[in-house]
Amino acid sequence: MRRIMFTYFTSDPSSKALCSPMLLSTFSHFSLFHMAANMYVLWSFSSSIVSLLGCEQFMAVYLSAGVISTFVSYVAKMATGRFEPSLGASGAIMTVLAAVCTKMPEAKLAIIFLPMFTFTAGSALKAIIAFDTAGLALGWRLFDHAAHLGGALFGMWYVTYGHELIWKNREPLVKAWHEMRTKNTGKGGGKSN
Repeated sequence: MRRIMFTYFTSDPSSKALCSPMLLSTFSHFSLFHMAANMYVLWSFSSSIVSLLGCEQFMAVYLSAGVISTFVSYVAKMATGRFEPSLGASGAIMTVLAAVCTKMPEAKLAIIFLPMFTFTAGSALKAIIAFDTAGLALGWRLFDHAAHLGGALFGMWYVTYGHELIWKNREPLVKAWHEMRTKNTGKGGGKSN
């Protein structure tokens, strides 16, 4: 596991394939119940997040969130010495939930099994962050609390600052990325695209 973690940071062109687990973990689930719960949350918040961000930006944020939350999970697991699988799907879903709750904190939410009990989206987000922080600090193994926190913090950051910093300025960023990749490919002796 440690070897895989460090290969993400190498500049060797042959290591590109090793980054795929972080992206593919965005679609990974522990069980059928885990998948059903995640899909219900995604379905519940999908229309709100797509109306906030649009389809293309939503896909970019969702995939980025899966990679970021998986990375946060890996770092937390390496720090604690627990080498269990990291499943980025929950972190990506948590990004969606946190983004919507941050943009619409006064929206009323309810739990499917307790529809008569409503609460604000802002209160729900605070409770989820508190629960996952406690879970991470106390070493609970019920959920991947680090992935949840990474996803929630990324979602809050993105709708507050990231949209302006990244999405609205994506053209210069994409151009800089392509230039950087072209320079690195040329230095490594590999084929240039």
